[in-house]
Amino acid sequence: MRKNYLIDRRKCLRGVGATLALPLLETMGWAETGGETPFTPPVRLGFMYMPHGVIMDEFWPASPETFLSSPPPALESLRPVIDQCLLMKGISGVPIAPFNGAPHALELSTWLTAILPDADTRNRVNIAISADQIMANYVGGLTSLPSLELATMPQTHKENQEGLHEAYYSHCSFRSPTQTVPAEINPRSVLNRLFGKSDQPGEAAEANPLDRQMLDLVIGGARDLRKKLPQNDQHKLDEYLDSVRAVERRIAAIEYRQKEAALEKAGVSTRKRNTADSPPIEIKIPESEKRSEYMQVMCDLNVLAFQTDTTRVSTYIGSTPNGVSYPELGFNDEHHSQTHHGNKDQEKIGKVAAITKFNIDQFAYMVNKMHSLKEGDGTLLDNCIMMWGSGLEDGSTHSRENLPFIVAGRGGGSINTGRFLPDTKGNQGDLLSTLLACAGVPVDRPIGIATRQIAEMKAGA
Repeated sequence: MRKNYLIDRRKCLRGVGATLALPLLETMGWAETGGETPFTPPVRLGFMYMPHGVIMDEFWPASPETFLSSPPPALESLRPVIDQCLLMKGISGVPIAPFNGAPHALELSTWLTAILPDADTRNRVNIAISADQIMANYVGGLTSLPSLELATMPQTHKENQEGLHEAYYSHCSFRSPTQTVPAEINPRSVLNRLFGKSDQPGEAAEANPLDRQMLDLVIGGARDLRKKLPQNDQHKLDEYLDSVRAVERRIAAIEYRQKEAALEKAGVSTRKRNTADSPPIEIKIPESEKRSEYMQVMCDLNVLAFQTDTTRVSTYIGSTPNGVSYPELGFNDEHHSQTHHGNKDQEKIGKVAAITKFNIDQFAYMVNKMHSLKEGDGTLLDNCIMMWGSGLEDGSTHSRENLPFIVAGRGGGSINTGRFLPDTKGNQGDLLSTLLACAGVPVDRPIGIATRQIAEMKAGA
Protein backbone atom coordinates (compact mmCIF):
# COMPACT_ATOMS: atom_id res chain seq x y z
CA MET A 1 0.00 0.00 0.00
CA ARG A 2 1.29 3.44 -0.86
CA LYS A 3 1.64 5.42 2.36
CA ASN A 4 2.00 8.76 0.57
CA TYR A 5 -1.57 8.84 -0.73
CA LEU A 6 -4.33 8.82 1.84
CA ILE A 7 -7.96 9.56 1.02
CA ASP A 8 -10.27 11.01 3.65
CA ARG A 9 -12.89 8.44 4.60
CA ARG A 10 -15.69 10.89 3.79
CA LYS A 11 -14.47 11.60 0.25
CA CYS A 12 -17.26 11.34 -2.33
CA LEU A 13 -17.46 11.19 -6.09
CA ARG A 14 -19.49 14.20 -7.16
CA GLY A 15 -21.70 14.98 -10.10
CA VAL A 16 -24.22 17.74 -10.75
CA GLY A 17 -26.73 17.48 -7.89
CA ALA A 18 -25.58 14.12 -6.55
CA THR A 19 -22.77 12.55 -4.59
CA LEU A 20 -21.66 8.95 -4.31
CA ALA A 21 -19.86 7.79 -1.19
CA LEU A 22 -16.84 5.58 -1.74
CA PRO A 23 -16.40 2.10 -0.31
CA LEU A 24 -13.82 1.72 2.44
CA LEU A 25 -10.45 1.52 0.69
CA GLU A 26 -7.08 0.52 2.08
CA THR A 27 -5.70 3.97 1.20
CA MET A 28 -8.30 5.79 3.26
CA GLY A 29 -7.50 7.77 6.37
CA TRP A 30 -9.98 7.90 9.22
CA ALA A 31 -11.32 11.26 10.32
CA GLU A 32 -12.10 10.07 13.83
CA THR A 33 -8.56 8.77 14.37
CA GLY A 34 -6.50 11.39 12.56
CA GLY A 35 -6.05 9.38 9.37
CA GLU A 36 -2.64 7.89 10.21
CA THR A 37 -3.71 4.75 12.09
CA PRO A 38 -3.83 1.30 10.46
CA PHE A 39 -6.93 0.49 8.45
CA THR A 40 -9.50 -0.88 10.89
CA PRO A 41 -13.04 -1.04 9.50
CA PRO A 42 -15.84 -0.02 11.85
CA VAL A 43 -18.44 -2.45 13.15
CA ARG A 44 -21.94 -2.11 11.68
CA LEU A 45 -25.13 -3.40 13.27
CA GLY A 46 -28.20 -4.41 11.27
CA PHE A 47 -31.58 -5.96 12.12
CA MET A 48 -34.06 -7.76 9.84
CA TYR A 49 -37.53 -8.75 11.05
CA MET A 50 -40.28 -11.25 10.20
CA PRO A 51 -43.52 -11.52 12.24
CA HIS A 52 -45.47 -14.52 13.60
CA GLY A 53 -42.66 -16.82 14.70
CA VAL A 54 -41.41 -20.01 13.06
CA ILE A 55 -42.04 -23.75 12.82
CA MET A 56 -39.61 -24.82 15.51
CA ASP A 57 -38.74 -28.23 14.04
CA GLU A 58 -37.72 -26.54 10.78
CA PHE A 59 -35.74 -23.75 12.44
CA TRP A 60 -33.77 -25.09 15.41
CA PRO A 61 -30.76 -27.31 14.65
CA ALA A 62 -30.93 -30.97 15.65
CA SER A 63 -27.83 -30.60 17.83
CA PRO A 64 -24.80 -28.36 18.32
CA GLU A 65 -22.62 -31.05 16.72
CA THR A 66 -24.58 -31.12 13.45
CA PHE A 67 -25.20 -27.38 13.14
CA LEU A 68 -22.35 -26.69 10.71
CA SER A 69 -22.63 -29.84 8.61
CA SER A 70 -26.43 -30.16 8.51
CA PRO A 71 -28.17 -26.85 9.15
CA PRO A 72 -31.96 -27.09 9.58
CA PRO A 73 -34.18 -26.69 6.49
CA ALA A 74 -35.08 -23.06 7.21
CA LEU A 75 -31.40 -22.12 7.29
CA GLU A 76 -30.22 -24.01 4.23
CA SER A 77 -29.52 -20.81 2.25
CA LEU A 78 -27.08 -19.74 4.99
CA ARG A 79 -24.91 -22.82 4.44
CA PRO A 80 -22.13 -20.85 2.61
CA VAL A 81 -21.70 -18.62 5.68
CA ILE A 82 -22.96 -20.95 8.41
CA ASP A 83 -19.56 -20.75 10.13
CA GLN A 84 -20.22 -17.03 10.56
CA CYS A 85 -23.64 -17.56 12.13
CA LEU A 86 -24.65 -17.99 15.76
CA LEU A 87 -27.94 -19.45 17.01
CA MET A 88 -29.03 -19.36 20.63
CA LYS A 89 -32.10 -21.15 21.93
CA GLY A 90 -33.52 -19.91 25.20
CA ILE A 91 -33.78 -16.16 24.61
CA SER A 92 -37.13 -15.22 26.12
CA GLY A 93 -39.25 -12.31 25.00
CA VAL A 94 -40.92 -9.62 27.07
CA PRO A 95 -43.85 -11.03 29.11
CA ILE A 96 -46.86 -9.20 27.69
CA ALA A 97 -49.15 -9.05 30.74
CA PRO A 98 -51.22 -6.88 31.24
CA PHE A 99 -51.53 -6.77 27.42
CA ASN A 100 -52.38 -10.45 26.95
CA GLY A 101 -54.84 -9.61 24.19
CA ALA A 102 -52.25 -7.75 22.12
CA PRO A 103 -49.66 -10.29 20.91
CA HIS A 104 -49.33 -8.73 17.45
CA ALA A 105 -49.25 -5.13 18.65
CA LEU A 106 -46.27 -6.04 20.82
CA GLU A 107 -44.25 -8.56 18.79
CA LEU A 108 -42.61 -5.84 16.68
CA SER A 109 -42.66 -2.85 19.03
CA THR A 110 -40.89 -4.77 21.81
CA TRP A 111 -38.38 -6.44 19.47
CA LEU A 112 -35.67 -3.76 19.76
CA THR A 113 -36.92 -2.07 22.93
CA ALA A 114 -37.32 -5.17 25.14
CA ILE A 115 -39.96 -3.43 27.18
CA LEU A 116 -43.74 -2.99 27.20
CA PRO A 117 -45.49 0.26 26.33
CA ASP A 118 -46.70 2.41 29.19
CA ALA A 119 -50.05 0.99 30.28
CA ASP A 120 -51.44 4.36 31.36
CA THR A 121 -50.87 6.04 27.97
CA ARG A 122 -51.58 3.11 25.66
CA ASN A 123 -53.46 5.22 23.11
CA ARG A 124 -50.28 7.07 22.17
CA VAL A 125 -46.67 6.02 21.63
CA ASN A 126 -44.82 5.71 24.93
CA ILE A 127 -42.35 2.84 25.10
CA ALA A 128 -38.50 3.29 25.06
CA ILE A 129 -35.64 4.19 22.75
CA SER A 130 -34.78 1.15 20.61
CA ALA A 131 -31.40 -0.57 20.45
CA ASP A 132 -30.68 0.59 16.89
CA GLN A 133 -31.22 4.21 17.89
CA ILE A 134 -29.04 3.83 20.96
CA MET A 135 -26.22 2.88 18.59
CA ALA A 136 -27.19 5.65 16.15
CA ASN A 137 -26.85 8.19 18.95
CA TYR A 138 -23.34 6.89 19.65
CA VAL A 139 -21.91 6.55 16.11
CA GLY A 140 -24.37 8.50 13.93
CA GLY A 141 -22.27 11.67 13.98
CA LEU A 142 -19.47 9.83 12.15
CA THR A 143 -21.57 9.08 9.05
CA SER A 144 -23.81 11.04 6.71
CA LEU A 145 -26.87 9.04 7.79
CA PRO A 146 -27.11 8.27 11.51
CA SER A 147 -29.24 5.20 10.71
CA LEU A 148 -31.16 3.63 7.84
CA GLU A 149 -34.68 2.28 8.33
CA LEU A 150 -36.24 0.11 5.60
CA ALA A 151 -39.56 -1.69 5.29
CA THR A 152 -41.32 -3.81 2.69
CA MET A 153 -44.77 -2.30 3.13
CA PRO A 154 -46.42 0.90 4.40
CA GLN A 155 -46.33 1.33 8.17
CA THR A 156 -50.07 1.61 8.64
CA HIS A 157 -52.41 -0.59 10.65
CA LYS A 158 -55.85 0.20 12.00
CA GLU A 159 -56.34 -2.53 14.59
CA ASN A 160 -56.04 -1.49 18.23
CA GLN A 161 -55.52 -4.57 20.40
CA GLU A 162 -55.88 -3.68 24.09
CA GLY A 163 -56.36 -0.06 23.02
CA LEU A 164 -52.70 0.22 21.96
CA HIS A 165 -51.66 2.83 19.44
CA GLU A 166 -51.55 1.55 15.85
CA ALA A 167 -47.86 2.50 15.47
CA TYR A 168 -46.91 -0.43 17.70
CA TYR A 169 -47.94 -2.87 14.94
CA SER A 170 -45.56 -1.54 12.32
CA HIS A 171 -42.56 0.17 13.97
CA CYS A 172 -39.50 -1.29 15.64
CA SER A 173 -37.35 1.86 15.77
CA PHE A 174 -38.02 4.52 18.36
CA ARG A 175 -35.88 7.66 18.53
CA SER A 176 -37.20 8.34 22.03
CA PRO A 177 -39.96 6.79 24.14
CA THR A 178 -42.53 8.89 22.32
CA GLN A 179 -41.02 9.20 18.80
CA THR A 180 -41.22 6.52 16.13
CA VAL A 181 -38.66 6.42 13.32
CA PRO A 182 -40.45 5.93 9.98
CA ALA A 183 -39.04 3.39 7.55
CA GLU A 184 -38.58 3.93 3.81
CA ILE A 185 -40.41 1.50 1.50
CA ASN A 186 -39.45 2.99 -1.88
CA PRO A 187 -36.09 1.70 -3.14
CA ARG A 188 -35.66 4.72 -5.42
CA SER A 189 -36.01 7.03 -2.42
CA VAL A 190 -33.43 4.97 -0.53
CA LEU A 191 -31.02 5.18 -3.45
CA ASN A 192 -31.53 8.93 -3.58
CA ARG A 193 -30.74 9.19 0.12
CA LEU A 194 -27.50 7.31 -0.42
CA PHE A 195 -26.65 9.71 -3.27
CA GLY A 196 -28.00 12.75 -1.41
CA LYS A 197 -26.03 15.86 -0.60
CA SER A 198 -25.05 16.49 3.00
CA ASP A 199 -22.36 18.99 3.95
CA GLN A 200 -21.97 17.86 7.54
CA PRO A 201 -21.87 14.38 9.05
CA GLY A 202 -25.09 13.54 10.83
CA GLU A 203 -27.27 15.86 8.77
CA ALA A 204 -30.14 14.38 6.80
CA ALA A 205 -29.34 13.97 3.13
CA GLU A 206 -31.37 15.77 0.53
CA ALA A 207 -33.29 13.44 -1.76
CA ASN A 208 -32.09 14.80 -5.08
CA PRO A 209 -33.62 13.26 -8.20
CA LEU A 210 -31.32 10.58 -9.55
CA ASP A 211 -31.27 9.60 -13.20
CA ARG A 212 -28.93 7.60 -15.38
CA GLN A 213 -27.24 10.71 -16.84
CA MET A 214 -26.45 11.99 -13.35
CA LEU A 215 -25.10 8.60 -12.36
CA ASP A 216 -22.92 8.58 -15.46
CA LEU A 217 -21.42 11.93 -14.43
CA VAL A 218 -20.69 10.76 -10.91
CA ILE A 219 -19.19 7.41 -11.91
CA GLY A 220 -17.22 9.08 -14.68
CA GLY A 221 -15.41 11.01 -11.97
CA ALA A 222 -14.03 7.75 -10.65
CA ARG A 223 -11.62 7.41 -13.59
CA ASP A 224 -9.14 10.00 -12.35
CA LEU A 225 -9.31 8.69 -8.82
CA ARG A 226 -8.77 5.12 -9.99
CA LYS A 227 -5.39 6.00 -11.50
CA LYS A 228 -4.09 7.01 -8.07
CA LEU A 229 -5.11 3.84 -6.27
CA PRO A 230 -3.15 0.62 -5.72
CA GLN A 231 -4.38 -2.48 -7.50
CA ASN A 232 -6.39 -3.86 -4.57
CA ASP A 233 -8.30 -0.60 -4.22
CA GLN A 234 -8.83 -0.37 -7.99
CA HIS A 235 -10.48 -3.78 -7.91
CA LYS A 236 -12.63 -2.82 -4.93
CA LEU A 237 -13.70 0.46 -6.57
CA ASP A 238 -14.60 -1.34 -9.83
CA GLU A 239 -16.59 -3.95 -7.92
CA TYR A 240 -18.42 -1.27 -5.97
CA LEU A 241 -19.33 0.82 -9.02
CA ASP A 242 -20.59 -2.30 -10.80
CA SER A 243 -22.85 -3.03 -7.84
CA VAL A 244 -24.21 0.53 -7.84
CA ARG A 245 -25.00 0.21 -11.53
CA ALA A 246 -26.69 -3.16 -10.95
CA VAL A 247 -28.91 -1.84 -8.17
CA GLU A 248 -29.90 1.19 -10.23
CA ARG A 249 -30.80 -1.01 -13.20
CA ARG A 250 -32.93 -3.30 -11.06
CA ILE A 251 -34.81 -0.38 -9.53
CA ALA A 252 -35.33 1.12 -12.99
CA ALA A 253 -36.68 -2.22 -14.25
CA ILE A 254 -39.19 -2.42 -11.40
CA GLU A 255 -40.33 1.15 -12.06
CA TYR A 256 -40.65 0.47 -15.81
CA ARG A 257 -42.85 -2.57 -15.25
CA GLN A 258 -45.03 -0.63 -12.82
CA LYS A 259 -45.46 2.18 -15.33
CA GLU A 260 -46.19 -0.20 -18.22
CA ALA A 261 -48.78 -2.10 -16.21
CA ALA A 262 -50.48 1.12 -15.13
CA LEU A 263 -50.71 2.33 -18.74
CA GLU A 264 -52.09 -0.98 -19.93
CA LYS A 265 -54.68 -0.93 -17.17
CA ALA A 266 -55.70 2.54 -18.35
CA GLY A 267 -56.12 1.24 -21.91
CA VAL A 268 -52.90 2.74 -23.30
CA SER A 269 -50.85 0.23 -25.25
CA THR A 270 -47.12 0.33 -24.57
CA ARG A 271 -45.99 -2.14 -27.23
CA LYS A 272 -47.11 -3.74 -30.42
CA ARG A 273 -48.87 -7.02 -29.77
CA ASN A 274 -51.74 -9.14 -30.99
CA THR A 275 -55.14 -8.13 -29.76
CA ALA A 276 -55.60 -11.63 -28.39
CA ASP A 277 -52.54 -11.28 -26.18
CA SER A 278 -53.14 -10.79 -22.50
CA PRO A 279 -52.04 -7.41 -21.17
CA PRO A 280 -48.91 -7.25 -19.00
CA ILE A 281 -49.52 -8.15 -15.41
CA GLU A 282 -49.72 -5.25 -13.00
CA ILE A 283 -46.76 -5.42 -10.65
CA LYS A 284 -47.29 -3.87 -7.27
CA ILE A 285 -44.56 -3.38 -4.75
CA PRO A 286 -44.32 -4.83 -2.19
CA GLU A 287 -47.29 -7.13 -2.81
CA SER A 288 -46.07 -8.37 -6.19
CA GLU A 289 -45.43 -11.93 -7.30
CA LYS A 290 -41.76 -11.01 -7.16
CA ARG A 291 -41.55 -10.03 -3.54
CA SER A 292 -38.07 -11.57 -3.45
CA GLU A 293 -36.88 -9.17 -6.15
CA TYR A 294 -38.10 -6.20 -4.16
CA MET A 295 -36.59 -7.43 -0.90
CA GLN A 296 -33.24 -8.18 -2.53
CA VAL A 297 -33.04 -4.67 -3.94
CA MET A 298 -33.60 -3.32 -0.44
CA CYS A 299 -30.97 -5.71 0.90
CA ASP A 300 -28.52 -4.50 -1.77
CA LEU A 301 -29.16 -0.92 -0.68
CA ASN A 302 -28.42 -1.90 2.90
CA VAL A 303 -25.15 -3.49 1.77
CA LEU A 304 -24.18 -0.36 -0.19
CA ALA A 305 -24.92 1.84 2.82
CA PHE A 306 -22.62 -0.27 5.00
CA GLN A 307 -19.96 -0.72 2.33
CA THR A 308 -19.61 3.05 1.86
CA ASP A 309 -19.85 3.82 5.59
CA THR A 310 -22.87 5.98 4.79
CA THR A 311 -24.37 4.54 7.96
CA ARG A 312 -23.41 1.95 10.54
CA VAL A 313 -26.91 1.13 11.77
CA SER A 314 -29.88 -0.32 9.88
CA THR A 315 -33.24 -1.97 10.38
CA TYR A 316 -35.31 -3.78 7.77
CA ILE A 317 -38.89 -4.77 8.55
CA GLY A 318 -39.45 -7.58 6.04
CA SER A 319 -43.19 -7.60 6.83
CA THR A 320 -45.56 -6.62 9.60
CA PRO A 321 -48.31 -8.62 11.34
CA ASN A 322 -51.19 -7.43 9.19
CA GLY A 323 -51.97 -9.90 6.45
CA VAL A 324 -49.00 -10.20 4.09
CA SER A 325 -49.30 -12.93 1.45
CA TYR A 326 -46.65 -14.70 -0.64
CA PRO A 327 -48.01 -15.60 -4.11
CA GLU A 328 -44.42 -16.21 -5.22
CA LEU A 329 -44.54 -19.38 -3.12
CA GLY A 330 -47.54 -20.74 -5.01
CA PHE A 331 -50.33 -19.81 -2.60
CA ASN A 332 -52.19 -16.61 -1.72
CA ASP A 333 -53.05 -17.32 1.91
CA GLU A 334 -52.15 -14.58 4.33
CA HIS A 335 -49.21 -15.28 6.59
CA HIS A 336 -51.12 -14.59 9.80
CA SER A 337 -54.03 -16.87 8.97
CA GLN A 338 -51.70 -19.82 8.33
CA THR A 339 -49.94 -19.47 11.67
CA HIS A 340 -53.11 -20.57 13.51
CA HIS A 341 -52.60 -24.21 12.65
CA GLY A 342 -53.05 -25.63 16.15
CA ASN A 343 -49.94 -27.75 15.56
CA LYS A 344 -52.23 -30.15 13.65
CA ASP A 345 -53.02 -28.67 10.23
CA GLN A 346 -50.08 -29.93 8.18
CA GLU A 347 -50.98 -27.84 5.13
CA LYS A 348 -50.83 -24.62 7.15
CA ILE A 349 -47.68 -25.75 8.93
CA GLY A 350 -46.04 -26.38 5.55
CA LYS A 351 -47.00 -22.91 4.32
CA VAL A 352 -45.63 -21.20 7.44
CA ALA A 353 -42.40 -23.17 7.06
CA ALA A 354 -42.16 -22.03 3.41
CA ILE A 355 -42.76 -18.39 4.40
CA THR A 356 -40.12 -18.59 7.11
CA LYS A 357 -37.57 -20.08 4.72
CA PHE A 358 -38.40 -17.41 2.14
CA ASN A 359 -37.67 -14.62 4.58
CA ILE A 360 -34.47 -16.23 5.84
CA ASP A 361 -33.44 -16.70 2.19
CA GLN A 362 -33.59 -12.92 1.71
CA PHE A 363 -31.49 -12.41 4.84
CA ALA A 364 -29.06 -15.03 3.49
CA TYR A 365 -28.92 -13.16 0.19
CA MET A 366 -27.75 -10.06 2.04
CA VAL A 367 -25.17 -11.65 4.32
CA ASN A 368 -23.79 -13.85 1.53
CA LYS A 369 -23.23 -10.69 -0.51
CA MET A 370 -21.49 -9.07 2.46
CA HIS A 371 -19.29 -12.13 2.70
CA SER A 372 -18.29 -11.74 -0.96
CA LEU A 373 -17.02 -8.17 -0.48
CA LYS A 374 -13.43 -7.76 0.69
CA GLU A 375 -12.78 -5.22 3.41
CA GLY A 376 -9.55 -4.76 5.31
CA ASP A 377 -8.03 -8.14 6.11
CA GLY A 378 -11.38 -9.90 5.75
CA THR A 379 -14.84 -9.27 4.38
CA LEU A 380 -17.62 -6.78 4.95
CA LEU A 381 -19.53 -9.47 6.87
CA ASP A 382 -16.56 -9.91 9.21
CA ASN A 383 -17.11 -6.32 10.33
CA CYS A 384 -20.89 -6.51 10.68
CA ILE A 385 -23.38 -7.89 13.17
CA MET A 386 -26.57 -8.80 11.32
CA MET A 387 -29.51 -10.12 13.30
CA TRP A 388 -32.59 -11.79 11.80
CA GLY A 389 -35.49 -12.68 14.03
CA SER A 390 -39.13 -12.59 15.04
CA GLY A 391 -41.03 -11.24 18.02
CA LEU A 392 -42.89 -14.50 18.56
CA GLU A 393 -41.66 -18.06 18.91
CA ASP A 394 -44.82 -19.76 17.65
CA GLY A 395 -47.56 -17.88 15.85
CA SER A 396 -50.15 -20.48 16.75
CA THR A 397 -49.81 -20.12 20.51
CA HIS A 398 -48.20 -16.64 20.54
CA SER A 399 -45.47 -18.06 22.78
CA ARG A 400 -42.33 -16.04 23.52
CA GLU A 401 -40.15 -18.41 25.56
CA ASN A 402 -37.60 -19.22 22.82
CA LEU A 403 -37.57 -16.35 20.34
CA PRO A 404 -35.91 -17.25 17.03
CA PHE A 405 -32.77 -15.22 16.30
CA ILE A 406 -29.94 -15.63 13.82
CA VAL A 407 -26.81 -13.57 14.37
CA ALA A 408 -24.50 -13.40 11.33
CA GLY A 409 -21.10 -11.75 11.19
CA ARG A 410 -18.23 -11.63 13.65
CA GLY A 411 -18.57 -7.96 14.60
CA GLY A 412 -14.91 -7.20 13.99
CA GLY A 413 -13.87 -10.24 16.00
CA SER A 414 -16.15 -9.61 18.99
CA ILE A 415 -18.55 -12.54 18.40
CA ASN A 416 -17.75 -16.26 18.45
CA THR A 417 -19.75 -17.65 15.51
CA GLY A 418 -20.20 -21.07 13.91
CA ARG A 419 -22.15 -22.41 16.89
CA PHE A 420 -25.60 -23.40 18.11
CA LEU A 421 -26.13 -22.82 21.82
CA PRO A 422 -29.22 -24.87 22.77
CA ASP A 423 -29.50 -23.83 26.42
CA THR A 424 -28.84 -20.10 26.51
CA LYS A 425 -30.09 -18.36 29.61
CA GLY A 426 -31.16 -14.82 28.84
CA ASN A 427 -33.85 -12.53 27.57
CA GLN A 428 -34.43 -10.17 24.70
CA GLY A 429 -32.89 -7.23 26.55
CA ASP A 430 -29.81 -9.27 27.44
CA LEU A 431 -29.29 -10.12 23.77
CA LEU A 432 -29.65 -6.50 22.63
CA SER A 433 -27.30 -5.27 25.35
CA THR A 434 -24.71 -7.83 24.28
CA LEU A 435 -24.99 -6.94 20.59
CA LEU A 436 -24.48 -3.25 21.36
CA ALA A 437 -21.45 -4.04 23.51
CA CYS A 438 -20.00 -6.19 20.71
CA ALA A 439 -20.54 -3.27 18.33
CA GLY A 440 -18.48 -1.06 20.63
CA VAL A 441 -21.37 0.89 22.12
CA PRO A 442 -21.10 1.57 25.88
CA VAL A 443 -24.28 0.35 27.56
CA ASP A 444 -24.66 2.39 30.74
CA ARG A 445 -28.11 1.09 31.67
CA PRO A 446 -30.19 -2.05 31.07
CA ILE A 447 -32.08 -2.27 27.80
CA GLY A 448 -35.66 -3.04 28.72
CA ILE A 449 -35.83 -6.20 30.82
CA ALA A 450 -32.10 -6.90 30.53
CA THR A 451 -30.26 -8.14 33.59
CA ARG A 452 -26.87 -9.08 32.12
CA GLN A 453 -24.83 -9.54 28.97
CA ILE A 454 -24.63 -13.00 27.40
CA ALA A 455 -20.97 -13.81 27.84
CA GLU A 456 -21.13 -17.14 25.99
CA MET A 457 -21.82 -15.45 22.64
CA LYS A 458 -18.70 -13.31 22.77
CA ALA A 459 -15.31 -14.12 21.27
CA GLY A 460 -13.26 -16.19 23.68
CA ALA A 461 -16.29 -18.02 25.02
